Amino acid sequence: MPVGTNAEGKMVAAIKRLGDVKVFNMDVTADLTIMEEANELIERVKGGKTLPMFTSCCPGWVKFCEHYYPEFLPHLSSCKSPQQMFGAVLKSYYCEKNGIDPKDLFVVSVIPCTAKKFEVTREEQRTGDFDDVDVALTTRELARMIKNSAIKFTDLEDEKWDDPFETASGGGAIFGATGGVMEAALRTAANILDGTSNAVEFHEVRGTQGIKEATYTVGGVEVKVAVASGLANARKIVEQVKSGEKDYTFVEIMACPGGCINGGGQPYQTDSVRNYVDLKAERAKALYDLDSSMELRKSHESPVMKLLYDEYFEAPGKEKAHKLLHTPYVKRGH
Repeated sequence: MPVGTNAEGKMVAAIKRLGDVKVFNMDVTADLTIMEEANELIERVKGGKTLPMFTSCCPGWVKFCEHYYPEFLPHLSSCKSPQQMFGAVLKSYYCEKNGIDPKDLFVVSVIPCTAKKFEVTREEQRTGDFDDVDVALTTRELARMIKNSAIKFTDLEDEKWDDPFETASGGGAIFGATGGVMEAALRTAANILDGTSNAVEFHEVRGTQGIKEATYTVGGVEVKVAVASGLANARKIVEQVKSGEKDYTFVEIMACPGGCINGGGQPYQTDSVRNYVDLKAERAKALYDLDSSMELRKSHESPVMKLLYDEYFEAPGKEKAHKLLHTPYVKRGH
């Protein structure tokens, strides 16, 4: 299949043929991350708290910060990543709703990232006596499982995600591209700060460049943002903030150049493909095409967010949400 093909439906179908499992859409908890992160950003801005706020959904970037810039840990959003939020939601809300003992629920994520394998082992990512997520598989490992099971992937009919975690917004869909987290957060933050805001397109933070900057005014508040992908660029941004050269409000950082779509767990491509195809751009385009085709493009518009907050979390940042969906960080040695 050509690079950049949206194969979500076939992935769902293939996983269901590997075992008797439920298959949920992690874009749902990308939306949940935005709900919590946008709320945290606004609280920091309005409350005069530590700024800039850095995103925390990339475990490679988080660990880099813990090792080399521990003085910046207060700047990290306390939000767990979408992977970890999903595990926490499944082992609390989902288990309670379905009468399942959390110890009997085995949660597997499929993710483009090798650093997620470390993230699932973090002690502070446990809810009670259980890890939020039991195993993280890379997309390349899933592809190998499908091949070894003699499943003809390209012949599969698309299948849908399982309820109640089927519907996500375009904001959740673009999370995997550099700038996607920033844009999704801005869509929701703008709406919270200015209830009449219909802002959806934030083109300045799109693209595969290593560093992107923009300034927006939403609800009368000036928001200076930066997006960096690749840890060399992350270091540049942090050093500029540290020296006072830059005065950002919100910064998105992803460890892999181009973002998760170029993660270490993604399928390999031959040199002949790499020489003629911009993998990062084509994979990112697939996410933005999906976003632009969706009726719901803002995280707070998702009916699943309404379900989760009405039935369980009450509101972003509330006690139960903070307990299950947020996490501390630790200073690590060089």
